[in-house]
Amino acid sequence: MYTISGSIRVSGGNDVYDAHRTLVLSDGPGPVRIENPSNEQAHIVLLAGKPLREPVVQHGPFVMNTKEEIYQAMQDYSSGKNGFEGANKWRSEGIEWSMLGGKA
Repeated sequence: MYTISGSIRVSGGNDVYDAHRTLVLSDGPGPVRIENPSNEQAHIVLLAGKPLREPVVQHGPFVMNTKEEIYQAMQDYSSGKNGFEGANKWRSEGIEWSMLGGKA
């Protein structure tokens, strides 16, 4: 679950989670209750899926199962192959590149 804005409390706990927080919920017994402890609107994204039960290795934007796969993904990105063709020319209209230290 990711909090986009506002604050939430989960399943009657004491902790309050503000905007831009990621929470990983377990597959424990019973329902999960999400409460808004403030008068401000809260917006969240809730994703669910079956646990993979696989090793996870993350480096920057890359998420794989092993360090070797991470290194390969980084090489593929650098050389523009295996799905990264044209990645160095891609631009989003919603991002101000000057804010990220890059060139438009």
